[in-house]
Amino acid sequence: MYIIGERINGMFKDVAKAIREKNKRIIQELALKQIEKGADALDVNLGTAVEDPLSAMEWLVKTIGEVTEITLAIDTTKLAVMEKGLQCCKSKPIINSTSADEEKLNTLIPLAKKYNAGLIGLTMSRKGIPSDANSRLELAIHILNRWQEEGLPVEDLYIDAVILPVNVAQAQCPEVLETIHQVKMLSQPPPKTILGLSNVSQGTKYRSLINRTYLVMALAFGLEAAILDPFDEELRQAMRTAEVLLNKTVYCDSYLK
Repeated sequence: MYIIGERINGMFKDVAKAIREKNKRIIQELALKQIEKGADALDVNLGTAVEDPLSAMEWLVKTIGEVTEITLAIDTTKLAVMEKGLQCCKSKPIINSTSADEEKLNTLIPLAKKYNAGLIGLTMSRKGIPSDANSRLELAIHILNRWQEEGLPVEDLYIDAVILPVNVAQAQCPEVLETIHQVKMLSQPPPKTILGLSNVSQGTKYRSLINRTYLVMALAFGLEAAILDPFDEELRQAMRTAEVLLNKTVYCDSYLK
């Protein structure tokens, strides 16, 4: 599975402090440690408490680029800040993210084309997040069609079925799994599927247990990528075990190593 490390996010106090103080060491250590724990890419999010987001994004992306050329998923709702991050990336980036609204698609798909970037498409619109799989799939189809209209490779498109916290939207958990399963039938080749995994446990007591259980379930339904915490050892062990049991990797006694 393709892992996008979630830890360089200004919502975490240590990252917010490092961004404010321009502390390169903290950011670079977080980047390298996530890679050491198996991250294939890194999510980059400034958070909310930033006075000058343009210069902060430039500093953050360049700081990471000093120690690694790993793929970065630029995570912001501000167009100018998104483009600044894309400009500074050393490797093929990912735009995180667009909704299915035309205004968003008309802005972010051309940006992806300009910077040869992947795109995460959320199955939501200004009307909100649908409660059922079929309505989510309708939005996924719309995003996919708009992407293909621009002649962009389907392999660079990630569809996020948008998991909500189980303590407030329990009934949607199986609907998201069904969406993941059905997305694989939308085209040939199909777009990739992705989840912001930590959302499912937001506000709950047993966060790690809920995260790893849902990840295993999602893998069985065909999930290919996730934004998650690479430092959660039990989560990574559950993921690797699921991949063995689903015959995605070859078993050996030392597979956890």
